[in-house]
Amino acid sequence: MSDVRHVLVLPDRDAAEEVVEALRDRFGLAEEPQLLRDALAGEDDAEDAQWLVVLEDEAGRLDPEELDGFVGEWEGWREEP
Repeated sequence: MSDVRHVLVLPDRDAAEEVVEALRDRFGLAEEPQLLRDALAGEDDAEDAQWLVVLEDEAGRLDPEELDGFVGEWEGWREEP
C-alpha cells in the first residue's frame, strides 16, 4: 500500500498540542504525530503562524472524514493531499 499522510492544520500551538494528545486517545496511533509550525507566507509576526499535525497512516486505518470532524473541534481542518 502506498504511504498515506494526513496533514491537520490548526490555528495555534495550544490547539495543535491538544489535538496530538487527543489523537492518541481517540485513534490509538502507533506512531507519534509530527507537530510543525507553518508561518504564513509574507508574515513576519510569529503570532501569524498555523500549526500542522502530520500523521503517517501507512496502513490506511484513519478515515479522512472522521479526521475532518475531529480536527474541526479545534477550529482546524485536514488538508487534501
